[in-house]
Amino acid sequence: MTPKVRRGFATMTPEQRSAIASKGGKAAHRLGRAHQFTSEQAKVAGAKGGAKLSTNRAHMARIGRLGGAKVSADREHMAAIGKLGGAAVSKDRDHMSEIGKAGGAVISGDADHMAEIGAKGGLVKSARAGRP
Repeated sequence: MTPKVRRGFATMTPEQRSAIASKGGKAAHRLGRAHQFTSEQAKVAGAKGGAKLSTNRAHMARIGRLGGAKVSADREHMAAIGKLGGAAVSKDRDHMSEIGKAGGAVISGDADHMAEIGAKGGLVKSARAGRP
């Protein structure tokens, strides 16, 4: 089998092909033959592309993970989000009560921990009463 002969654009580097394509595009604009998208056309085209791309769940999940990793690396930003969320959540007294009950139930199941808390509390209380 004879080797395939490369000719024309196939012999060029990607950079050379890009430079030629750029010159052609600039010439088309100069001559008024290039299509100019209106903002409305660009909006419609972008929506079509976004709708098509968003059907690829694996790709969207990967993008989400990368974005989440990037955002969560910014500790100041995450602290600001946490403060805003905490302020909003803490106003919901019923929700906070449920959180406290759930946490209390978990902690109160640890008898050693509860005994330690009780001993410390007893020492503080007896110190206030003037007892050793």
